[in-house]
Amino acid sequence: MHLDVQDLRNFYYRSTLGRAAQAAVRGRLLEIWPEAKGQTVAGFGFAVPLLRPYLTQARRVIGLMPGPQGVMHWPAGMANVSVLCEETLWPIETGHVDRLVVMHGLETSEHPTQVLDECWRVLGPGGRAIFVVPNRAGLWSRSDKTPFGFGRPYTLGQLETQLRKHQFLPEFHCSALYQPPSFKRFWLKSGALIERTGTRLPTIMAGGVFMVEVSKQTNPQKGNMIRAKTPGRIRVLEGLSNPMPEPASP
Repeated sequence: MHLDVQDLRNFYYRSTLGRAAQAAVRGRLLEIWPEAKGQTVAGFGFAVPLLRPYLTQARRVIGLMPGPQGVMHWPAGMANVSVLCEETLWPIETGHVDRLVVMHGLETSEHPTQVLDECWRVLGPGGRAIFVVPNRAGLWSRSDKTPFGFGRPYTLGQLETQLRKHQFLPEFHCSALYQPPSFKRFWLKSGALIERTGTRLPTIMAGGVFMVEVSKQTNPQKGNMIRAKTPGRIRVLEGLSNPMPEPASP
């Protein structure tokens, strides 16, 4: 089930560990999408901590927050762009999103299939999405001190397989959150160094979350394809003016 928006806000905006996690994941996102000039950027779940860099350059930024989670005003001190929505029915027209970020929206949902269908619907031609989910083998999914300790953690293979079933093509993947999910001062002070070191490791090792970038595939044709035989040209009075060869004897 979805976490309460107040708990998410307190973690990401009022705790040292949450701010460090926000910076680590957002840093990786900006490596993948350094800019979004003139594009429509949406985040589903509780993805707003990652979207602030796009506020000044994107055509539009939307923070979609599912009903079971609740909604909060965001960004602070600016005009609100967050909206409360049904998790399987978003108030966005089909094909109007260029970039979509999903964090704390897939692994906590009781209807992941419908959520992925909605992700596919709102993305436009050439649209891209990034899914941020807990790594089953990571430390963050084993700790209930952070939001990544709730819901269903994934292996990289499980996530990419699920995305392919919903007509998304994985284009790139990486990990983030290599520092331990600890509030101890030593680990918090060392967090930035640990993250820089972790980016040099294989994706499946140690990272607390997987980040998978996908592109939208159009509906493939279904059923068996049959090659139609091209009919020959009809020749006038073929049997008289241009006799056909006699069939070979058996």
